[in-house]
Amino acid sequence: MENKEFKPYVPADKVTPGFTATSIIIGVFLAIIFGAANAYLGLRVGMTVSASIPAAVISMGVIRVIMKKDSILESNMVQTIGSAGESLAAGAIFTLPALFLWANEGKTEAPNLLTISLIALVGGVLGVLFMIPLRNALIVKEHGVLPYPEGTACAEVLLAGEEGGTSAKTVFAGMGLSAVFKFITDGLKVVPGVVTAPIRSLRTAFSAEVYPALLGVGYICGIKIASYMFAGALLGWFVLIPAITIFGGPTTMYPGDVPIAQMYAEGGADAIWGSYIRYIGAGAVAAGGIISLIKSLPLIVSTFKDSLKGLKGGTKAGSLRTEQDLDMRLVLGGSLVLILVIWLLPAIPVSLIGALLVVVFGFFFATVSSRMVGLVGSSNNPVSGMAIATLLFSALVLKVTGNTGVSGMIGAIAIGSVICIVAAIAGDTSQDLKTGFIVGATPAKQQVGELIGVVASGLAIGGVLYLLNAAWGYGTAEIPAPQAQLMKMIVEGIMGGNLPWGLVFIG
Repeated sequence: MENKEFKPYVPADKVTPGFTATSIIIGVFLAIIFGAANAYLGLRVGMTVSASIPAAVISMGVIRVIMKKDSILESNMVQTIGSAGESLAAGAIFTLPALFLWANEGKTEAPNLLTISLIALVGGVLGVLFMIPLRNALIVKEHGVLPYPEGTACAEVLLAGEEGGTSAKTVFAGMGLSAVFKFITDGLKVVPGVVTAPIRSLRTAFSAEVYPALLGVGYICGIKIASYMFAGALLGWFVLIPAITIFGGPTTMYPGDVPIAQMYAEGGADAIWGSYIRYIGAGAVAAGGIISLIKSLPLIVSTFKDSLKGLKGGTKAGSLRTEQDLDMRLVLGGSLVLILVIWLLPAIPVSLIGALLVVVFGFFFATVSSRMVGLVGSSNNPVSGMAIATLLFSALVLKVTGNTGVSGMIGAIAIGSVICIVAAIAGDTSQDLKTGFIVGATPAKQQVGELIGVVASGLAIGGVLYLLNAAWGYGTAEIPAPQAQLMKMIVEGIMGGNLPWGLVFIG
């Protein structure tokens, strides 16, 4: 129900600078930095972390402490623009590296920068536009019902910062220490970043990475999520690998092409992981994503119904500054133009059927994502589950309609990429608009800020993906790209039937 008594921190009748050159420049810089950092982190460990609170803290440190300005709305605009980079990167890295993986295998040419950037931009802009009609229904009318944990926490950080920006020192100190450690380990190579000890009796190895980024992810995710990941590592390296090497010694088992004993002798436990365990892990991740989606189905259905009902009266801009959204004609016209761009531009490998799938899945999952992050938070939003469901259906539709082979696989990944980015950005936009609702920002200006962050990070993400692929190559120990590997396997399995389904179903 709507909380009509709520009063934002900055009253609606007070005009305070928020959308300024300072906030735009700092926000764009943070969008690119956080986008690149989260792309690397996600490709390395398979998960990303929210950038809203770090962006808010940094903006307060710069605006309040360094520039001596007192403007909570400027700090809010910085975190709005800056957090868009992290969310767009999260959506992009789950799917787009699959195109590079196929290129590395010689199946197709590497995607050009234009293709990557256009897919990222289209998905990001659609995610923002699809969320705008839902703001009044979900953010305003459901205030006090939908907590939007990250958005509320970010507002509390900004409000606390009105009393001083000293917390920014901790963030900058952490960034400096991490940069020094990374330079020593991977730059100078004085200290190894990975410590490995073979365990001959079990025919496996114990390996640990000692990077600050991973410590940060573990701390942010908490002991529960970190324990799940640790348990999975123990199961894979101390149960499954020993079982395969001990019992399968003389056996040659697909997808391996040499006896398991020979594979272990030549490549160690890493070779066993690459040939067998990663497929079992892919099955486990797929099962987890599908189960989370199934468990969320009642919520998804009720969410969609409630959101559509809430659109009645939620599409008109109010007269107060804090009620003004972007014009719905711009939202509808922009969405239509983007759908035509997806269909007609050769740089985006999507057919008319694919464009229609983007419309249906895009708006549905944007609606679901916007409400679900309000209930469970962005960290628990099953974006990968949505991407898996989209890929399964899209690949089947494309195959049935005759769009098979490499072109069909690329088309399915392109559709999945757009939908994945739409869902991620819609969730991030919801959290940011919640923060703005509490502190008293102008929604239309925040929505423009989101679009600026999406454009900046969308143009940068292609270069980031190219640099990471050139430096290490996806699918390697340095950049395993676990989520993209899973999406690639799903599409290949449906289109070509060359997936080791036995290992996947074990997972």
